[in-house]
Formats: sequence, C-alpha cells, structure tokens
Amino acid sequence: MKKKWMNTVVTMLAGMMILTACGGKSGGSPVEGDAPYPLTLVVNQVGEIPDPKNPIEEKLREYTNTDLRIQWIPYSAYDEKINVMIASNELPKLMKLNYSPTTISSLEADLFWDITSHLKNYPNLAAQPQQYYDNISVNGKVYGIPLFRDMGRAIVSYRQDWLDAAGLKAPVTLDDWYEIIRYSTEEDPDKNGKRDTYGMMLDKGYNQGTASTLTRLAVSQGAPNKWGIDEEGNFYPEFESEIFFDVMKMFRKLYAEKLINQDFAVVDSSELNKVYESGRANIRISGGNGQSLQTKLEKVVPDAVVNVSPLQGPDGIRVPGESGNTGFLAIPKSTVISEEELDKVLTFVDKLFDPEMVNLINKGIEGVHYSVEGDFTVTLDADKDAQEVKPYRDSLPQRGELYNMEKKAKGTELFALNKKIVQENENYIIPNPALTLKSETYNERGGELEQIITDAQTKFIMGHIDEAGWHAEVEKWRKSGGEQIAAEYKQSYEKLK
Repeated sequence: MKKKWMNTVVTMLAGMMILTACGGKSGGSPVEGDAPYPLTLVVNQVGEIPDPKNPIEEKLREYTNTDLRIQWIPYSAYDEKINVMIASNELPKLMKLNYSPTTISSLEADLFWDITSHLKNYPNLAAQPQQYYDNISVNGKVYGIPLFRDMGRAIVSYRQDWLDAAGLKAPVTLDDWYEIIRYSTEEDPDKNGKRDTYGMMLDKGYNQGTASTLTRLAVSQGAPNKWGIDEEGNFYPEFESEIFFDVMKMFRKLYAEKLINQDFAVVDSSELNKVYESGRANIRISGGNGQSLQTKLEKVVPDAVVNVSPLQGPDGIRVPGESGNTGFLAIPKSTVISEEELDKVLTFVDKLFDPEMVNLINKGIEGVHYSVEGDFTVTLDADKDAQEVKPYRDSLPQRGELYNMEKKAKGTELFALNKKIVQENENYIIPNPALTLKSETYNERGGELEQIITDAQTKFIMGHIDEAGWHAEVEKWRKSGGEQIAAEYKQSYEKLK
C-alpha cells in the first residue's frame, strides 16, 4: 500500500509538471529588477507559530531582499501533509523534505532541482563540508541544502559525585558499564537508605533509529554502525556482529538482576527524563546537553554534580555517525521554473549563512533576546528565546558557532565541555555505509523487517527467548527479506563506486 501511494504521488506530480511547462499552474515568474523576490517556504512547526510580522522575520526579508512567506506545519503531520501537497501540486518554492523512500522516489522522478553543479557558485554553500551533502545525496546527486546538525552527537553523561564516592571513572569497557550501573542501583548512592535508584534506564526506543542505545554502545566497543562490510564486500547488519551481541547479553544480565528498569519496553523517554532530573538515575548516552540536566537536577539535589565524557571503548573514542541533518530544503521544478529563478532561491539560502543572518537566526535581536558581554553573548530570557528565536534556529539552515558566528554564547564549564566533545566527535565518527544506498526491498518492507529484530532484541534482554531463539529470529529476518536488502546495498555501493 505504501509503495502504491508513493508511485501515485510521483506520477501525479510528474504529470502536473508537464502541464506547468505547457502554460499550466506555476509558482509565478521571477521578479524583475531589485524588487523583493516572492519566496514561499514550507517547514515543520517548532513551538508556537511566530507572527510573520515579527522583527526577526522582517530582518530576514530585508537582508535577503525577499518577500518571504513561511508556512509552518506541525511535526506530527508533516510528512503526510507534504505528500498531499506534492500530489495536488500545491508546492512552495522552497520546502523541507525528510530523507525517506517517498522523498527519494520524488527526487529520482526529477521533480526537484539537482543542485550538485550549482553549489560551487555560492560561497557559503560551497564552504560546508562535503560529507553533509553526501549524506542527503540520491544516486550521487544533491537535491537540497541540509538543515545541519552535528554528525557525532552521542555523548555520555553521568553523576560525577556518585562515581567519585565509589572510586569509579567514566566507562570504557562493558565491564566498566556494568559496574557503574550495579553500584548505582544496589549501593544506595543517594544515601537515603532505600533501593530507589538506577544506574541506567532505558525507554521503549532504546534500540531504534540513530539514537539507539544498543548501536551507540556497540559502536563504542568496536561494532559497525547499523551496517558493516566484510572482506568480500558483502553487507551485514550490526546485530550479526559479536560485539553487538555482547552488548545485548550485558543488558540481559542487567535486566535479570533488576539493575535497569523492568518497564523499559513500554516507557516513554519523557518519563525517563523525569527520573534522571529528580536525582534517581546515573548514567546515560544521549545527544543532549549535560548542562541542561545539571540545571534541572540541582534544583532538587543541590550538591549533585553532572559530568560528560566521550563515548569510548578499548580502541579509543568511537562514535556512530549520524546523518548530520534534520532534513533538507529542496526546490520544486514546478514552481521554480528557470535557472534564473533557481539562482534567486539559492542566493537566498546562501545569504542565510552570512554572519548577520547566522547571528539573527541563532540569537535573535540584540537588546531583545540577548546582550553582548565582551567576546560573548548572553541570552536575556530563556522563555522568550524558546518562543521567538528557536523556531528559526531549528528550521533554517545554519551551523551555529561552527560557521560565521562572530561571538559565542557564554556558558558554564560543563556547557563548554559538552560542546567541545560533540564538535571533536567528528574526528572519531564511524559512518553507516548504507546511509544513502538504494534498496527496493527496504523501501517496501524495511519497517516490517526492523520490527522482527527490535522485538527479538527486547525478548532476548527480558529472557523470553534464549540465544538459540535469538539466532532463529535473525534467520527469520534474513529469509523474510534481510538477505535481499544486504545484496541490494552491495549492488548500490558498487555502482556508486
């Protein structure tokens, strides 16, 4: 059903593009002269929808010489709404797309501009690391500008005061992880005379997506990131590696000994956050900010000390590489109908990376959202920043302090350390070799096949199946399409090479 819908979307828009080329509906002609260029942009909603006449958006229009109009779509309904917009040809001139099978089919159908050869003509766009563009490429072609995010976000945060009391250090081996978790659960680290703490807690998404705790911990110990390639060039999934299975066995032992929360298979991450912030849990791997945890925790436990460290194993720091984006901005051919107009859209995006715009998008307006203190800036009101600045910071392309930001934000030592580790993580990334490879089987049945494995992992950790039962589930995955996905990834990889 999913594939049928995908093909319908692509076919309908392809037909409408022909009508547009023959004088049908279009997004309008380029504006002549120096008049502001009418630019419609669709992105997902972050918080409350800003007033389009607010000073940040007005400055964006003025600096880029555009009549910018932003349509905000709730995140929960975003992909569905985008599919409807594509099918009905109600498209803007610039829109956020997520890297999904439906999107990839639309790109392959030539419905959006291929900007691969154009990037070099725009100084800011050309200056960004190529890997970010490669990670959104389709068949080696780039169709958009990434909404940049760090590629090595995984970091370990923990209660330094608890580790100091036990004479423990930041974990390196799986034995280190086990001992920290055991101590923090069994030996009353908060000294209240009760067994009411956990060394580590998991939520129901513990083994899913780029934030998978299993993946992050296994990679740190030497496993591949999602997919590996053997000496014969064959692809194999991470869960077939011995190291990944060692991580699963450790969690099986932790669960059996009641050293991790017994409800992990059904609990939401928001519930876990409350436990960590209340001072009743110790260590976790996340992409979050350790300072944020410290700020919330010290309101409840004034003497608590949070610390952060890189994700490392016996061979040093190893971090699973993420895609480096939260989607990308693409340009529909049905509304941007000429190379002249394409240049106007790309010029707009390029200008967003100028220092003035980087500062505006990230920090807002001086005296309203932030003040300057020497070489640093200070946020004046966190709530105002979240309501009025964050929607643009999270929805427009920028790389924060890594590109064209003149003054850094002032923060604590912990904040600076967290940021430093994440930035340096890019030197230790283990990439996912299948990230942009093609597999029709995955497009059609990837979700179903992933469910086989994620369910089996949970059953194994909870002791519902033994080692033989686990291997039987892996074999079921292989016979149900997993082998075909691996073969298709190999074929796509060799073709791109």
